[in-house]
Amino acid sequence: MKCSPGYESEEAHRQVQAHDEGNHEGHLSHQVLAGAATYAGFKAYEDHQRKEGKPMEHGTAKALLASFAVAGVERLAETKGLDKIDEMKAKKHAEENAHKMYEEHYERGHNAPRFDPNEHQPHPSFENNRFNEHPRPQGLDRW
Repeated sequence: MKCSPGYESEEAHRQVQAHDEGNHEGHLSHQVLAGAATYAGFKAYEDHQRKEGKPMEHGTAKALLASFAVAGVERLAETKGLDKIDEMKAKKHAEENAHKMYEEHYERGHNAPRFDPNEHQPHPSFENNRFNEHPRPQGLDRW
């Protein structure tokens, strides 16, 4: 059974959260870090857009979401000790995963012509996960 990008990102987020925050060894794969950054970026994007309450075209939304995910990878790369090659792989993976997760939830899931926080529910996994004060995994404390 193939997992959805949203589920994979949610699982990656859990793995990074469970990882010993004092451990800076690079044993978490670039895919896991990219997934965690994508999931946290998606949550940050959702929160921001719901606060603003403004509709956004899909292309713009996906570009913003991807940039949040890539920024998250940069933060995690610093704290988890990724080398430059793995960091670049993680950034590419995060960007692709962000697009897929958005398409899965908003374009196909809601069949919506654009993202409108006033009409569409948040990603359901956000209700299942507690993000404490913010959605960012350890190392993504400031954006």
